[in-house]
Amino acid sequence: MQTPDSRWRRWTRERGRWAAALAALAVLAGAGTWTAVADDGAPAVHREDRTMRIDGVSLDTSYFTSGGSGRRPAVLIGHGFGGSKDDVRAQAAELAGAGYAVMTWSARGFGKSGGEISLNAPDREVKDVSGLIDWLARRPEVQLDAKGDPRVGVTGASYGGAVSLLAAGYDRRVDAIAPVITYWNLADALFPGGVFKKLWAGIFVTSGGGCEKFEKQLCAMYERVAVSGKPDAAARALLSERSPSAVGDRIKVPALIVQGQTDSLFPLGQADAMARTISGNGAPVAVDWIAGGHDGGDMESGRVENRIGAWFDRYLKEDKGADTGPAFRVTRTGGIDSTDGAALQRGASSDTYPGLSSGDREIALTAKSDGPGIVGAGAGAGAGAGAGAGTPASGGRSGGSADRRTQTFRNPAGANPPAISAVPGVGGGIAQLSSLGVGLSIDFPGQYARFDSAPLDTSMRITGSPTVHVKVTAGQGDAVLFGKVYDVSPDGKQQVLPAQLVAPYRITPDRQNKTVQLTLPAVDHAVDAGHRLRLVLSATDLGYASPAEPTAYSVSLDGPLTVPTAPAVKTASAALPWWTWGLPAAAAVIALALLLTARRRTAPPAPDPALAEVPLQITGLSKKYAKSADRYAVQDLSFRVEKGQVLGLLGPNGAGKTTTLRMLMGLITPDDGEIRVFGNAIRPGAPVLSRVGSFVEGAGFLPHLSGRANLELYWQATGRPAGDSHIEEALEIAGLGDALARAVRTYSQGMRQRLAIAQAMLGMPDLLILDEPTNGLDPPQIREMRDVMIRYAAGGRTVIVSSHLLSEVEQSCTHLVVMDRGRLVQAGPVAEITGSGDMLLVATAEEIAEPLVEKIAALPGIGSAVRTGDGLGLLVRLDGANSSRLIAELVRLDVPLTGVGPHRRLEDAFLTLISGGSA
Repeated sequence: MQTPDSRWRRWTRERGRWAAALAALAVLAGAGTWTAVADDGAPAVHREDRTMRIDGVSLDTSYFTSGGSGRRPAVLIGHGFGGSKDDVRAQAAELAGAGYAVMTWSARGFGKSGGEISLNAPDREVKDVSGLIDWLARRPEVQLDAKGDPRVGVTGASYGGAVSLLAAGYDRRVDAIAPVITYWNLADALFPGGVFKKLWAGIFVTSGGGCEKFEKQLCAMYERVAVSGKPDAAARALLSERSPSAVGDRIKVPALIVQGQTDSLFPLGQADAMARTISGNGAPVAVDWIAGGHDGGDMESGRVENRIGAWFDRYLKEDKGADTGPAFRVTRTGGIDSTDGAALQRGASSDTYPGLSSGDREIALTAKSDGPGIVGAGAGAGAGAGAGAGTPASGGRSGGSADRRTQTFRNPAGANPPAISAVPGVGGGIAQLSSLGVGLSIDFPGQYARFDSAPLDTSMRITGSPTVHVKVTAGQGDAVLFGKVYDVSPDGKQQVLPAQLVAPYRITPDRQNKTVQLTLPAVDHAVDAGHRLRLVLSATDLGYASPAEPTAYSVSLDGPLTVPTAPAVKTASAALPWWTWGLPAAAAVIALALLLTARRRTAPPAPDPALAEVPLQITGLSKKYAKSADRYAVQDLSFRVEKGQVLGLLGPNGAGKTTTLRMLMGLITPDDGEIRVFGNAIRPGAPVLSRVGSFVEGAGFLPHLSGRANLELYWQATGRPAGDSHIEEALEIAGLGDALARAVRTYSQGMRQRLAIAQAMLGMPDLLILDEPTNGLDPPQIREMRDVMIRYAAGGRTVIVSSHLLSEVEQSCTHLVVMDRGRLVQAGPVAEITGSGDMLLVATAEEIAEPLVEKIAALPGIGSAVRTGDGLGLLVRLDGANSSRLIAELVRLDVPLTGVGPHRRLEDAFLTLISGGSA
């Protein structure tokens, strides 16, 4: 077999010969078709579609340019696996309008192009890219660095991202690249840790059109590995030689690497490998972890494409003023936009790429017994009441003691039933829920080892790959294990698997009973104080192939869990509230605005005496999104709130909660409907708003002033008498104590939140509105906030709280309003919505037929079984049976389980309501 260097030398010698042939063949392809593309006043973009032939294979291409006579850099955009050039047309037109010559093409075997799929083989798909670069070099509008050498960048997502890396490695004319959610080594991606990623591999082949669409040796390799369930050396070699890692030492061009956090196909470790290699070659590198990935989620397309454009502006146009962004950026979710209902995202960044092991913190783990039940949708392995702690033992590696007690568990015959983490095709929604404290994970009793930490003293953010040292033995053959780290709530009822990621490992007999290091999935995940970390090593996982032969595994720890925290990565601050810039000036602006608009106001509707004692009644409320004629943030919303109630306003991202609250406070005007507070219609500046206190999206405080001084200054700005502030009463309820005399800059986040609540309570308003008051608080602070709300309502006043912490809402609220997509889903007392009883929620992959539901209901120890609205779930009431017995019976009845968990009351009711009945 030729070495990469010898292949490169032969490739450069032959390039000139087949380039000449390409020129002749391009003439035979015939004239292209030009199409003008309009772009809202931007320079007209023209598209030329033509078929090119390279080595006898037809490639369907499009070429985009805009007006102007000068030469410009070129950009090639590759598409994802299973797609075509049409998928990247909008991005191509955007870049062309920005002054680039842009070419897109359908790769071999896709779209209207001919040929077989060869998975970016150097002598096929990668050679095609060089042929396209040759064509660009002959275009009169394309900027040249030398004869036959155009100034060119390459970008693309997934399959197209890999070809951008490969093109930079094989063709020295490539000047900059921007690969997105792609792989560095395809063998490592599909055979991680020596374990076959069977579900993703199957999807790969299917989305390509079936095995017959692939190059024969690739099809044979896939079928061989799929049958054996174990990758062999030949399979690894075949995929590795077609991977960017094979030519990593040659990739020496500026690289913007964008990778997805919710991606079980090409996880963050793939981007880490490419970043370390390319930067080691001396090239500029920036790494961007986006919210989405192959498992779904927000791909941040607009932001990413803008950053790619800036990257090419800097390194292709040589615009030194172009802002290419930080060396490292990661997207973190932080609240909800009140006008369009979308999840608000903040970027955290650092000036250097931290890698996956920066700022390590060592967390001692203790062995735990296997819990009695299976938990899904947010709780998990061994979280049941029977889980007990093992006896700690001193020793282990430096940094903490480790429990050396050996845990023994089994790999079941046929590796069934398998544990569940990410599920390709449906895992996107699950992975996104992990950022909200909800997830789906199943670990079957007797099939895993479990180790727990003590409750964390302080909050912590994991940024990178945790590691742990273990000793493993198998009764026979290889030990195949799946490592994962859960975030477990203080009460043990909620368990979240960040991004639903696991790390597979094959430990061969020669490595057994020796200390081995396991590197767990790279994530960016915040763990609250009071939570535990839980290491689970499972014998099976749905997405991977495990040994079919039953055997026993034994695992013991040899040290703590090492967790990277990347302390240099700082989350961007929220925009400063207007009044931190100067209360007097702001007050003057507001007064002027009120003066100028006063004459244009119409007379408000007369008060309704029948509602004089009703804190809030909303009738037919609607609000459209900005610049939209038919998309609603809130639509036909009606509900009523009585005195003394603590009402929880619930809904997923985009439900319209904050928009509703803003209309309630007179900050924005509804398009239709009516809001009445104590019988008075709400308008901007309505006098009845003096009876409403609010905390929405945080409060701004002058950091050099004390807490008390900030509140006094705020009250003065309202222009109301000092005696009406009731400041002492508000402070007593908020419970700030001696901290009131200290400068606010010394406050913790929890203290700032309580000060903000005290500010909202000034004047002791009859109606208090709190939007996400517990954001950023640790569990003890959240409990304190709960007590504040309950104490405030105890005097006959009313509280409305919008929150995503369902457990807190359940404990603090008397009534609920559930919204979804701007509409009311349900309203009423908490107990009425949640229901009660010894219930389990069973989620299924397909609809359950009624006869099967009846069989389940008739099982011994089962009180009832009722389908959820669309049949994709069951609510099962236990009457003597336990969860383990139920699961065994469901498996026996061939029920296609995707999750089984205790009916956690409000959380399950909420998920059922917003999904239209499906759990």
